Amino acid sequence: MEKHTSVLIFGPTGVGKTHLARHLSFSVLKAGYSVLLTRADKMFEALKLASVDGTHTRLLRSYLKPDILVVDDFGVRAMKREEAGFLYEIIIERHELKSSLFTSARAPEEWQKLFPDPILGNSALDRLAHSSYQILIEGESIRKQNRPK
Repeated sequence: MEKHTSVLIFGPTGVGKTHLARHLSFSVLKAGYSVLLTRADKMFEALKLASVDGTHTRLLRSYLKPDILVVDDFGVRAMKREEAGFLYEIIIERHELKSSLFTSARAPEEWQKLFPDPILGNSALDRLAHSSYQILIEGESIRKQNRPK
């Protein structure tokens, strides 16, 4: 946390990425840091609505303020141009100042193609991916293992 390093947790659906992110968030809270946990689609939707109703700047600050921003389920689908702009702004403003944690079913090498503008994507991901711990979780879905028999 002191070095403002980010963490990227990725792997197949159902292997426990969200579970790990929540436990890490709880540990960060216990250590006295602030945390904001959000799902990527919910964050993009909120920012889009805030752009319409004039509260964008205030909402954006809420994503920039916490010591760690946890974005769950990133990259489920390609981003729209507006969403990519929001993410770029968040990554750029947090870079080397705050930590971020992203969970994704896609490997970071696949994230570039999610951006409609490759230069915007490269700029954001260069800052995020090259200054982060990357954790690959492999295995079978925990949901599949725990299904009723």
